[in-house]
Amino acid sequence: MGWYPMLVQLAGRPVVVIGGGRVAERKVAALLEAEARVRVVSPSLTPALRRWAEEGRVEAVLREAEAADLDGAYLAFVAGGDDEFRARMIAAAKARGVPVNAAGDGEKGDFLTPAVVRRGDLVLAVSVSGASPALAARIAAELKERYGSEYERLSKALRAVRRTVKARVPDPVERRRLLAAAASEAGAAVLLAEEALPEGDELVALLRTLPVSTAVNEREPEDGPRQKPEPGNSPRREPEPGVSPQQEP
Repeated sequence: MGWYPMLVQLAGRPVVVIGGGRVAERKVAALLEAEARVRVVSPSLTPALRRWAEEGRVEAVLREAEAADLDGAYLAFVAGGDDEFRARMIAAAKARGVPVNAAGDGEKGDFLTPAVVRRGDLVLAVSVSGASPALAARIAAELKERYGSEYERLSKALRAVRRTVKARVPDPVERRRLLAAAASEAGAAVLLAEEALPEGDELVALLRTLPVSTAVNEREPEDGPRQKPEPGNSPRREPEPGVSPQQEP
């Protein structure tokens, strides 16, 4: 064990990916989605990596990586080369205090990348701590079916709800109740039925019509009130093209 799950803010931060094959390509695709500044160091690149470099989305250095390539990196991914080369690059990252992901051998690195399904602000991440990337990918595929594209709209609506409630409802108990009600199954149905979400006091008035959730905590955590899971309360959906789980590590 020893792994701590968290989300990391990478927008605008420099990340080095060592390797130019399919594994590196998957890592880079996820990093671009997170708006990181990506440098890929490898003598060769996949067609996708080459295209992203030509488009200016990544910086490509077409040679074998050196320890100095890791200077100033916020994170590093070692996703190519033989065992000796990979061990040398991992050691170089650690010597510089740069957290490193060792693709294919996660325990040698500092962090793992889970299988991920994204629906706008909703991020579903699955990890089995490197024990079986295939199992993580299978569970992520099931989550992709369970949580359809409407959750992108819902997460956007709930962000607006949270902002409005925090600004216009002074009573903390009522704030928690309204936020929990909005995130409940009944509340989600109401929000998704709105073609244009009301604003300000009109939105607060709408929230006050929602049934009281049974999952109101005494304290609202930083990222919103937690709710007890209600398994099986939404229909399964066909998978959508273009949403592929990333495999750990």
